[in-house]
Amino acid sequence: MGKRVGVLMGGWGEEREISLKTGEAVVAALESRGHSVSRIFAGPGLDRALRSAELDVAFLALHGRMGEDGKVQGLLELMGLPYTGSGVLASALAMNKPMAKKLFRLHNLPTPQGYRVGRADASRALELHGDLGFPCVVKPACGGSSVGLSVVRQPEALASAVALACRFGGEALVERMARGREVTVGILDEEVLGTCEIATPREGFDYDAKYKGGSRYFLPARLSPTRLANVESLALAAYRALGCRGYGRVDLICSEDENDVILEVNTLPGLTPVSLLPKIAAERGLDFPALVERILVLASRDEVDVAEAPLQVPAPAVVQRVAG
Repeated sequence: MGKRVGVLMGGWGEEREISLKTGEAVVAALESRGHSVSRIFAGPGLDRALRSAELDVAFLALHGRMGEDGKVQGLLELMGLPYTGSGVLASALAMNKPMAKKLFRLHNLPTPQGYRVGRADASRALELHGDLGFPCVVKPACGGSSVGLSVVRQPEALASAVALACRFGGEALVERMARGREVTVGILDEEVLGTCEIATPREGFDYDAKYKGGSRYFLPARLSPTRLANVESLALAAYRALGCRGYGRVDLICSEDENDVILEVNTLPGLTPVSLLPKIAAERGLDFPALVERILVLASRDEVDVAEAPLQVPAPAVVQRVAG
């Protein structure tokens, strides 16, 4: 029996266009599976739109800030509405790349060395850079779809790259550039779905490379069985280190000297016709409507037990003064 599903799309940030494409693809897939679907355009008044829609579940087709970072998830928790993807904390941690890197290191997971720079310190970026070296990668500390990403090869270009990244959220992450094969691992219901290798015509899998063509994809990735097993094990460990659930995608670099490093975890990866997770699922024999249905079935809320207040509040103790 079909459910009343609200597909949340659009949003407030720079990834609105991609979110709308994901949303429309998800709507078509859910309707083909017999669900009653409402388009919920995220923005001011989202809480009122959700209440008036009378939904059974929310399917999050949002990307980036104010959609993938735990804020919308927190609203849905307060409303008691199940939703797809990771919970509040995991979403916030994954979106905040510097914080995610701290957790990766805490779990002994390899990730490129880097540092955070705020907008106010953009002009001091070279001073803060120290011996990190060049080339390096500069990207927004909280963002997705590789918006605002730059590969910096010369010291004089660092400050402007940091300033660009800071336009998207106010902070930049500068990382030592890891050279090698770019791969991404799809995860569904706590299991690895598969691994895709991305070959781009230029360094850095940026926004244009993702959405404007020119990239080639290899399914499975061109790695030995042993190397592939290591990459997928690292990806699943990173996903679990952040406490993710439902589904996700983990991006890594596999270097020629057989060192593999984790770049980031995507808790709401794109579900557009050119997105990577659907490509990985198709390689496993899972077509797009079936993938969307699996994601929907995994929708949930955080399991939080709230202790009930006592029926009677004890009266405050009375202190008696003894004359003397």
